[in-house]
Amino acid sequence: MTKDTTLSETVENHLKAIYYLSQEDEGASNQRIAARLGITGAGVTKMLHTLAKHRLATHTPYQRVHLTPLGEKVALELIRHHRLIELYLMETLGYGWEHVHAEAERLEHHISEEFEESIERILGFPEFDPHGDPIPSRDGIMPHFAKQTLASHPDGAEVVVRRVTDEDPELLRYLGERNLRPGTQARIVAHEPFGGSIVVCIVDKDERISPEAARNVFVELIDDPAATD
Repeated sequence: MTKDTTLSETVENHLKAIYYLSQEDEGASNQRIAARLGITGAGVTKMLHTLAKHRLATHTPYQRVHLTPLGEKVALELIRHHRLIELYLMETLGYGWEHVHAEAERLEHHISEEFEESIERILGFPEFDPHGDPIPSRDGIMPHFAKQTLASHPDGAEVVVRRVTDEDPELLRYLGERNLRPGTQARIVAHEPFGGSIVVCIVDKDERISPEAARNVFVELIDDPAATD
């Protein structure tokens, strides 16, 4: 897959933000794009005109933004670069899983297709990054990924961790210390009252997970056929 190399990092970051937000229930509004990128709403509006001009996105005032097939192709390639780089940094260069996201954010815009293919081959054609997020295929297909959080399941549920939010190093250290990594199986013991911790049994040890952390751990039920794929 080859993207238009004349696109700026700012354009690419907007496309990636719109893609991620479009996967969520609330969708990609001007305000949510601005909040995700840490810029003003006026700046987003200006960029949306640019994206529309280059047929990368469509937007009607006061409506959600949608990527065109071309815009989605660029976004997915950038995400593919990012996730391959994360895994390469961790598996080959010894980075901790809490540090690879920020480094990949800087590098994802600059690697060549040859470099992408090389690290994919060196890594053995991986399907997931260090945080459990699926790596899009070369032809722009995003595999299935878990969307239900640890916090959303009731007491007694047996789950397997599939992925975790990767943007906060402190959160990743917190989860790593409690072994809440992709592939970990756990049983939800109890939800403490009044918004308290979620007690989770991991390898015969009870751990108390804060509600905020639990909302950033995505799981599948073990008796769900998808959980054993």
